[in-house]
Amino acid sequence: MPESFVQQLASEVRARRAVLRLTQQDLAAMAGVSERFVRFVEQGKRSVQLDSLLALLDTLGLELQLARRSSEAARALGGALTLGGAPAPDGGTPDREP
Repeated sequence: MPESFVQQLASEVRARRAVLRLTQQDLAAMAGVSERFVRFVEQGKRSVQLDSLLALLDTLGLELQLARRSSEAARALGGALTLGGAPAPDGGTPDREP
């Protein structure tokens, strides 16, 4: 089974912190978050504050990126309607407005 997003995020944060030779306390102070928050992210807690997560990632020189899914589930959405009620023009997944 592939590594879940939360597990991958936790692993990447731990690894990057180790490369930078920062303690959880050091990282927390630099990112403006609590040491407890750093611990939660590194333990793979499934619910964290997005703005705090982004500050933590920025401090580590990491970024969060979004991409369209290429999975079977996403392909099944190909016939889904856009927000306005019309099918996606290319038959793919509809674009969402920001």
